[in-house]
Amino acid sequence: MGRLDGKVAVITGGASGIGAATARLFIDEGARVLIADLQAEVAAALAAELGPGAASVGCNVAREPEVKAAINAAADRWGRLDILFNNAGFGGVCGPLDETQVEEYDLTMDVLLKGVFLGIKHASPIMKAQGSGSIINTASICAFEAGFGNQLYTVAKAAIVMLTKAASLEMAEYNVRVNAVCPGYIATPLAAGRPYSMAPAEKVEAAVDRLRGRNQDTQPLARSGEGRDIANMALFLASDDSEWVTGQAMVVDGGLLAGRPWRKLAPWITQHQDTLLYRPPAD
Repeated sequence: MGRLDGKVAVITGGASGIGAATARLFIDEGARVLIADLQAEVAAALAAELGPGAASVGCNVAREPEVKAAINAAADRWGRLDILFNNAGFGGVCGPLDETQVEEYDLTMDVLLKGVFLGIKHASPIMKAQGSGSIINTASICAFEAGFGNQLYTVAKAAIVMLTKAASLEMAEYNVRVNAVCPGYIATPLAAGRPYSMAPAEKVEAAVDRLRGRNQDTQPLARSGEGRDIANMALFLASDDSEWVTGQAMVVDGGLLAGRPWRKLAPWITQHQDTLLYRPPAD
């Protein structure tokens, strides 16, 4: 028995990285999965690899008709919708705010924030009618502290956390849960700047391996975050194991937000312990 037996899921941005890791895990746990991704050919290849329980559609989450069509495709194909993982995203515009063009701002917010809203909007009628469902939104540690990403990416991810909380109150009346997962530094093609649609597979993997090397000593748990780490949290939020969890932002970051790794802090403390430690005066 899988933890998602009989359930139907839509994963946006499901062709690679976190989305692909989640698609694989959901299939392994018994779900039927629709992979919705701008990289339509990559999504189709992954669906074919995963077998008859998977399907794919091309989808730009910034375009409402495409989001609606992806969600309806899953419901039409399998007769229900139990899980929506609003995972699609990109890095967004970078650079000083006074040099940012309005068109760049709009694109960043359309993909990162409006895409999540559109997913919730079009999944809601199906899940409300069923009286069940789980919506999972990909936010980020950037939602809690500035400086981990560019400015507008940070703003969008913080907004996703609040959208998650607000939507959870409405949807709880219909026994539908809404939560967010907040990744730390994860080694994915997108994070490495090498989407599969833009580079040969071997160059993508080489770029991701280099990213792992840079990430592995960043957080207290001294290895790079992987797509499976976020997929495992998504599985918990999608399954009945979390049936009394809603409106939450679940951080998966190897301890990054907790503070500096002890292995880096301890030598400094040792070096300065004479000035840091209070010793009472001798009698």
